[in-house]
Amino acid sequence: MFKKSEPESVRTEPTNRLVERQSAKPKETATVGPSIQIRGDLAGDEDLVVQGRVEGTITLKQNLVTIGQEGQVNATVNARVVVVEGQVEGDLNGEEQVVLKNSANVRGNIAAPRITVEDGAHFKGSIDMESNGPRDSEGGATTNKVTEIKSPAAPGDVTSKNPAGKSSEQQLFKS
Repeated sequence: MFKKSEPESVRTEPTNRLVERQSAKPKETATVGPSIQIRGDLAGDEDLVVQGRVEGTITLKQNLVTIGQEGQVNATVNARVVVVEGQVEGDLNGEEQVVLKNSANVRGNIAAPRITVEDGAHFKGSIDMESNGPRDSEGGATTNKVTEIKSPAAPGDVTSKNPAGKSSEQQLFKS
């Protein structure tokens, strides 16, 4: 009833995955060590780990940039994925994702379709998760914050600010 279509010795499934791993090119990673200081623009085609100081611009659009716990970056960072464990003062632009670990301290704006902020991370700036959202004349994302929720107010009370800056209270979810 159950017949094998080919004998055991003729099967074509790979039995040794080591050959596949050896033939695959390993991913290169560059490291800026704790005693290294760089001023200027960094660009390249490999992943980067920053444990030292970098001032300027980091552009690795197709790669991973990690700012380690000892890393201090005063730069705009452009990468496929940006992971921050140390200190950053500047904008973070991730093609796929930006991750702020619990030890991160970031002052700047974040733009990425996916953003993770772990409990304990410090962040001051704005977040843009729209990849094709509206842009201002300088190429930055436009933001329209028109609603601000008051926590001590009664449930459903919302204060809205119109473009002229005047407030008006509204009742939401009336029953």
